[in-house]
Amino acid sequence: MFEKETHCVNLTKSTIEANARFFESVEEVPTQAYTMGIQTIMKAKKILVIVNGAGKGEIVKKAFFGPVTPEVPASILQMHPDVTVIADETACAMLE
Repeated sequence: MFEKETHCVNLTKSTIEANARFFESVEEVPTQAYTMGIQTIMKAKKILVIVNGAGKGEIVKKAFFGPVTPEVPASILQMHPDVTVIADETACAMLE
């Protein structure tokens, strides 16, 4: 269900476009990146999650208060013994 370790992924068009601001042109933006998989993350002794902004409210609610599901990969963090979440008020607004 959450079997991925660190692996190479193809970046989505939206991710490439979002990162274009760091390069001279969109053609220079990498199209692949390494991402830490869930298995690798869950092996950590401690996990720190920092959340900022109203746009993150829904995912905070789903990840930490919804069911553990592959559709919300961060939800597996509910199973980790040492997770600290630091979030601003706007990111927590949906929790009330």
